[in-house]
Amino acid sequence: MKHLLEMGWGENMSKIGNDHLAETRNHLMNEIDSLNVNQLNWKSNLDSWSIAQVCHHLVLVEESTIKAIAWGLKAGEPTQSERKKVELFILDRTKKTLAPKIVEPDTKSFEIQQLIALLNDSRIKLNTLLSTVEDKSILEKKSVKHPALGELRLDQWIEQIYLHEQRHIEQIKEIMSLL
Repeated sequence: MKHLLEMGWGENMSKIGNDHLAETRNHLMNEIDSLNVNQLNWKSNLDSWSIAQVCHHLVLVEESTIKAIAWGLKAGEPTQSERKKVELFILDRTKKTLAPKIVEPDTKSFEIQQLIALLNDSRIKLNTLLSTVEDKSILEKKSVKHPALGELRLDQWIEQIYLHEQRHIEQIKEIMSLL
């Protein structure tokens, strides 16, 4: 199965997570690419998400992040905020956060190829946006309010993508252990 690998953003981009984005996405793909449609869409109970829904949620979060970054880039003056330790919040799975409606996954069944295409498409869109940023340092100087993390610098919006995926990879592993 062909996965989306690291796409070049220029030398400075590794500073804001290009390697982590690619590595985490490849880890996610390796977790899901051998699942059949039943495993992918299985839910342990009515209130839980299937692996497919977790993946769809990741796509929706990445697409929302792209919109937030694009909006932040268009904003006038830099609005730099303090760097936050987002990993402490995002990776702590003992703290549950309800997904905002805009990033709630679809309840329909998904095929693996469909999910892989959605994941690849959202990553291509992110890379395309980031490739248009000539001065990458602006990502550290502008911020946009995040629904769970508050005012967040644009470079940390990028960081939260792979941290959020890491969090949900652990959730996927838990679901797989119940299959």
